[in-house]
Amino acid sequence: MTHVSPARKQSEKALYGGTGSRRITIRDIAAAKERAEKWPMLTAYDAMTASVFDQAGIPVLLVGDSMGNCHLGYESTVPVTMDETALLSAAVVRGTRRALVVGDLPFGSYQEGPVQALRNATRLVKEAGVGAVKLEGGERSAHQIELLVQSGIPVMAHIGLTPQSVNAYGGYPVQGRGEEAAQQLLRDAKAVQDAGAFAVVLELVPAELAAEVTRSLHIATVGIGAGPDCDAQVLVWTDMAGMTDGRVPRFVKQYAQLRQGLGDAARAFAEDVVGGAYPAEEHSFH
Repeated sequence: MTHVSPARKQSEKALYGGTGSRRITIRDIAAAKERAEKWPMLTAYDAMTASVFDQAGIPVLLVGDSMGNCHLGYESTVPVTMDETALLSAAVVRGTRRALVVGDLPFGSYQEGPVQALRNATRLVKEAGVGAVKLEGGERSAHQIELLVQSGIPVMAHIGLTPQSVNAYGGYPVQGRGEEAAQQLLRDAKAVQDAGAFAVVLELVPAELAAEVTRSLHIATVGIGAGPDCDAQVLVWTDMAGMTDGRVPRFVKQYAQLRQGLGDAARAFAEDVVGGAYPAEEHSFH
């Protein structure tokens, strides 16, 4: 029998940098929480980008309704439809081998109640092949989460700032400031955990409150504008990679400037075409 060292076993199990080739599952997420292992999550909306992130070792990819803003040209996430979500989720699944793909339930696809939520979540699992779904809301969405989990569909919850409620908020304000708001956020976090969610996104939440939520839950917390103490961190990939035009939120760190690089490449191509430098002899057939 081949002896495998504890260090190697840990390396194989690691969410980021792990050597395993099978799909990440919610059991792996739970195990990472027990190990106090931090992990990254990015959004993805197409097979090619998803394959890059998958090969880079990103363990969880979210097909977020942020597709509305950064992929489909909408002013907010609200107009995103189930057809669009299913189409892009399937593309991301096809582009990956290891990452757990989480499909976002868009606005209007679960607010009517648990039965509507189950119908649309089932569609993402059956048609697109996602490994889990995400939906917004704490106590108000607990019944939906409970039915989905009971039906065999893993759920990632989302509390704090919930972008689908932008019209109700009148913008994108930080959530959980003040004692009453903080207590409500804690109740929301406990509610989604009790309903069976395997993780919860905390968006635009004071860092101290996010740390308290993370300590109080046995499920993973995923921060976005919620400080450094969450179990995981997520960014919209176009923000992270410098593809977004104009200002980005304060919590975003840009790790590349792809918009500038892509524009430079397009201009260089155009100049070669106009000037007759492309195609050259090596690009031609005889």
